[in-house]
Amino acid sequence: MAKTRLGRNESINGWGFIAPALTLIGIFMIWPILWSLWMSFQTGRGMALSFGGLSNIKRLAADPIFLKALTNTLTYLAIQVPVMIMLALVFAVMLNSPKLKGRAFFRTAIFLPSVTALVAYSILFKSMFATDGLMNEVVLGLGLVDSPIPWLSDPFWAKVVIISAITWRWTGYNMIFYLAALQNVDRSIYEAAKIDGVPAYAQFFRITIPMLKPVILFTTIISTIGTLQLFDEVQNITQGGPSNATLTLSQYIYNLTFKFMPSFGYAATVSYVIVILVALLSLVQFYVARDRK
Repeated sequence: MAKTRLGRNESINGWGFIAPALTLIGIFMIWPILWSLWMSFQTGRGMALSFGGLSNIKRLAADPIFLKALTNTLTYLAIQVPVMIMLALVFAVMLNSPKLKGRAFFRTAIFLPSVTALVAYSILFKSMFATDGLMNEVVLGLGLVDSPIPWLSDPFWAKVVIISAITWRWTGYNMIFYLAALQNVDRSIYEAAKIDGVPAYAQFFRITIPMLKPVILFTTIISTIGTLQLFDEVQNITQGGPSNATLTLSQYIYNLTFKFMPSFGYAATVSYVIVILVALLSLVQFYVARDRK
């Protein structure tokens, strides 16, 4: 009986210790999620909302701006994430070589962009890719083009700038994960493969990638989530232009909430599109990366 009372007291004390944290999580995390879900079924302008059922969902299919933002976001995802992941893997393998001199310098140089301020580097890219910016001076000086490239006013080149900016900033971040994982790989595996005459590219695809699969899965998922939530670079470099050619879902949510006539219910509905995309793509990535027995 005494042991039962002691266990009950310990349980009460335990709940007492975590109650403040649970309360804060409930107020600032769980409640806003539930409220935004309820709001996604509301229609109206500003705070004059009323229950609209599935009208916001029906509106999505007929909204050309939403479809454009969705297409742009998925385009960034399909191009930028694979390129960034592959670059990060290649850099990690190169910088893991004990024969490379100045490894510490190169590791720091590649990782530094990921700790720069989002606004600062976005403004830097906007300046570099301006009509009279550094990039046009370089390509004109090399004779690659006859006239300045409209980096920020042409839909295609504007996407190229955004993808380049994201890749520049986050490649080093992912590289650190791969580099840390490679430190735990027994080098005798590579030495045995080298003795057996396995070329370097085969070692990369048949040894490095399979052994780093859990880390690759993790970085792919967080990169997917980050790209689907892309906002800062587009907002600061192109503002979604030209003609919504670089508009993303997160920027469209911002515009619906703060820039246009406030439509909080519809903005909440668009935000749950991102939630669904993240969940579906994460499940697909887990399925593709699963161990096949």
